[in-house]
Amino acid sequence: MARSASANAPSPGLPEAGHDGHSVQPLLPASGPESLLERAFTEALERADDSDEVTARLLDAAYEQFCRMGIRRSTMEDVARRAGVSRITAYRRFATKDRLVEQVVRREFRRYFDQFLLDIQQAATVGDRVVLGFVSALQAFRRNPLIGGLMTAEPDAVIPSMTSDGGRTLATVQRFVAGQLRREQRAGTISETVDVEVVAELMTRLSCSFLVTPSAVVDLDDAEQLRAVARRFLVPMLECDSQAE
Repeated sequence: MARSASANAPSPGLPEAGHDGHSVQPLLPASGPESLLERAFTEALERADDSDEVTARLLDAAYEQFCRMGIRRSTMEDVARRAGVSRITAYRRFATKDRLVEQVVRREFRRYFDQFLLDIQQAATVGDRVVLGFVSALQAFRRNPLIGGLMTAEPDAVIPSMTSDGGRTLATVQRFVAGQLRREQRAGTISETVDVEVVAELMTRLSCSFLVTPSAVVDLDDAEQLRAVARRFLVPMLECDSQAE
């Protein structure tokens, strides 16, 4: 889980100069018309693909480089070398290191959304889907070599953008969860009287809290314990008028 930043680390949310002279911004920028997480979710729904072979090679190389060395210790030259292309080619695809970082992290979120949308089709009941969503979200991000590694090694690059972006990241996930719950209502698996917006808000905030703050009570690496928590505390939120399965 995320640890406290060192005393000489930069202030959370502020850009830091990278080794190649480019600043390293928080991974989920708060500014702009759409957050990184929002774009990742949209791309997952639209099944967006990486544009060409060279771009895919650079993204793969950057992923490996960032996992091995971290973002701040990596340069565009490192990524280009690992991808087997020239520095100029790398900069033609990604004008700055910040842009490359954004694309790599966005792809990881997109892959998670892709897999989640497939996984929930295998769950038999709405309760199973809620449990699966809670457990898979926490463990997928914690175990992801890039996202989980950054949350541990470079928390000031990740955590502020999840908690100090005016609520945009949480709102994106809340909308996704609320949308899934509305689908359950239309299918008749949960009551129409369930306030899906509030339920989605509570589920999202609980999951985010576990991700960004270590727990001394719940072992986030114990899938069975997480499933028990979800069944005891999350699934009952859907049982107003008891139409939940």
